[in-house]
Amino acid sequence: MPIGTLVYEKTDDPDSPLHLLGDLAEDGQRLLVARGGRGGLGNAHFATSTNRAPRKVQPGEPGEIKDLRLEMKLLADVGLVGFPNAGKSTMIARISAARPKIADYPFTTLIPNLGVVRLSDDRSFVVADVPGLIEGAHEGHGLGHQFLRHLERTKVLVHLVDVSGASDREPAVDLDTVRRELELFQPDLAAKPQIVVANKIDAVDPELLDERVAPLERRARELKLPIYRVSGASGAGVPELLEAMWGRLAAARQSAA
Repeated sequence: MPIGTLVYEKTDDPDSPLHLLGDLAEDGQRLLVARGGRGGLGNAHFATSTNRAPRKVQPGEPGEIKDLRLEMKLLADVGLVGFPNAGKSTMIARISAARPKIADYPFTTLIPNLGVVRLSDDRSFVVADVPGLIEGAHEGHGLGHQFLRHLERTKVLVHLVDVSGASDREPAVDLDTVRRELELFQPDLAAKPQIVVANKIDAVDPELLDERVAPLERRARELKLPIYRVSGASGAGVPELLEAMWGRLAAARQSAA
């Protein structure tokens, strides 16, 4: 089974919670989910010097039978989150060798994408581009459950917020909405180190950029979250963002050690 697989045992009671048998989070890890039965003894075992062809056998015993459920969760250091069309796929294509499908319509990304970011020989980390979240994602809206679970192993979350105005939504409201969905799905998610990205600054008139980004920056300061002005399309602000990702990730790793 692939790394990152959770193995659950199903029960006959559909209302009872699944029993977690193991979490395959490391390469080469093995998990015993069901024991085999005791082997029987064939007639050769009962052969003697006087009975070379015995007709006696001993049957074996059946092994365990279990109904399993396998759940895959990505193993990534940093998770990119945001509304559909916030620019997550463009960003992961910019900062790594990943080549997800990119198009100008919502829910272009239907499965998470992984990319490796290499800042230097000894500094690299894995980023996950999670499909867009919408209000109600914690209840499964927009396949929210399937997407949110992939964030549980990440150490740092990066909120990509579209500030271009193309969505007709307010960037600060988008940030609060996604943070609320994380909290409602699993409080531990909302407690992870986070970075806010004012994305798509290339699509805003330079004379209007400060006005457009100011409410989001103000909200980020209220939440005590660092914020960066970035364009995943042009690359503006990306080097500074990557250094911030690495800094938060290194701190998270150190605190977990």
